[in-house]
Amino acid sequence: MRTTTTSLRTRSFDPLIFLWIVLAAALLFLVVNPLYQLVHTSLQEADTGDFTLMNYVAAYSRPRYLLAMWNSIRLGFTVTILCLAFAVPMAWAVSRTDMPCKGLVRVLVLGAFITPPYLGAIGWILLAGPNSGWINRIWMAATGAQEGLFDIYTFNGLAFNIAVYSFPYIFIFTSAALDMVSSEMEDAANILGAGILRTTMRITLPMVLPAIMGGAIITFLEAIALFGSPALIAIPARFNVVTTQLLQFFSQPIRAEVAAAYAVPLLLITVVLFGLQRWLVRRRGFVALTGKGGERRIMELGPWRFVMLGYSLFVLSLSVLLPYTVLSQAALAKAWGRGFGFDNLTLHNFTYLLFQHETAGQSVINSFTYAAAAACIAIVLGLSIAYIVSRKLLPFAGILSFLAMAPFVVPGIVLAIAFYAAYAPPPFTLYGTATILILAFATRFLPIGYVNADAAIRSINPEMEEAVRILGGGRLVAIRKVMAPLMKRSLIGAWLLVFIPATRELSSALFLYGPKTRTMSVMLMDMSEEGNFEHLAALGFLLLAATLVIVGLASALLGRDFMLRRERQ
Repeated sequence: MRTTTTSLRTRSFDPLIFLWIVLAAALLFLVVNPLYQLVHTSLQEADTGDFTLMNYVAAYSRPRYLLAMWNSIRLGFTVTILCLAFAVPMAWAVSRTDMPCKGLVRVLVLGAFITPPYLGAIGWILLAGPNSGWINRIWMAATGAQEGLFDIYTFNGLAFNIAVYSFPYIFIFTSAALDMVSSEMEDAANILGAGILRTTMRITLPMVLPAIMGGAIITFLEAIALFGSPALIAIPARFNVVTTQLLQFFSQPIRAEVAAAYAVPLLLITVVLFGLQRWLVRRRGFVALTGKGGERRIMELGPWRFVMLGYSLFVLSLSVLLPYTVLSQAALAKAWGRGFGFDNLTLHNFTYLLFQHETAGQSVINSFTYAAAAACIAIVLGLSIAYIVSRKLLPFAGILSFLAMAPFVVPGIVLAIAFYAAYAPPPFTLYGTATILILAFATRFLPIGYVNADAAIRSINPEMEEAVRILGGGRLVAIRKVMAPLMKRSLIGAWLLVFIPATRELSSALFLYGPKTRTMSVMLMDMSEEGNFEHLAALGFLLLAATLVIVGLASALLGRDFMLRRERQ
């Protein structure tokens, strides 16, 4: 009897439990340890390592540090208001009206969505530099004015630049909600004599208000956590926001403890607002379910449909058409200030960067190599954790799900400081290496891999896996022979969704790179200080062109909306 009991116990023991534990430990290594070290470092005295609160005192006792925090909060609100004005009318026109050229508008919104904000900032520096920007030069030539019409190097210029690349978040949230709303209540309002404007303001938009607010919160968080655009615009304009102030803490002498203390409140604000956003979106509007199938009736705007199209194209020209045009001109120009002309065209900027510049060519290789490696790690780990959670292979599987999503609420610059605190000192001493960059990128975009893998696993009936095991195959055989082929398309899409933003990731890279590990995003920031806009635009155009090619191929393979599955970069 004892022998039989022992045999049953032996058969019930799954040796793969050690693999699941190792994968869970890898998740702790990538997510929990850096955040723990961030908080621990903020409470640690630099020389002795003793507990102290003086880092927080140093971080928040100087007026200029507090002013940077206030500037970030003010920037977040300003950007959010602008994005609401840009996105909500456009989303309403695309989803609920007979506005023409809706497909073109959606494509251009996607173009704004995939454009790195710091690359857009470079485009707007070329467009609206105080005296040399194209818009200002045309204005002065046309009117004889001594000064330009716009100055991008201002607080308002920064807010505008961020807004024209952040409004797609609100557009996506709002249009998705509007696509699910029935027209029944709107029809009732029209029968009672309400016009289109009154119906929209009193019925349609209130029904999707939670989605609008959810997108607005994401936009606010994006604005206060963004680094590239403020670094290009705010620093020359001589004012700081939180992210640029954090960079100054890493100038010599490096004050990592003060930087950690300064970053912790930003992390807390992000967690609270992200929780609020999730709660709002979970409500899915104020729409009541009826017993009938909901139908959407397109509103006929008459001549106003062309007004809405003009407004949409005007906004999208600010984020896509104008910046892309001026970046292309600068990248192909011998001297961008000489304007358009065949005698000013050249490919030298590209050949110089790829074959003659000391580090630019290597930065291209680094960007795509690190992004590919990070995407592989994020997908493998995300898939593994999703499988553990869905099959309840460990008793604390629910906690693993939370940890896999945790990097989603961590701003990139805070994550970079956390990785610096965790893996720069001994025994790891990974600062400046490719390893720390790859791990940081993989951690930053792990939630994308996890969410897509979890959705793919849930779409597969567990009975198919059980059938393989009944026929004698192990769990790994079932995963390799059954689940992997069925999930291949979803995992390819998830890999691309990690790879694309990782190629242009700036905030993490800028704090962790070394002399031999510069990426294209870091190189762009370095070149901006040199003021050579021809080479700067050419490198940015290479990054943008590569992104557009990848998105185009992925859209043909996976569907045109595959990028819109991602909620945040």
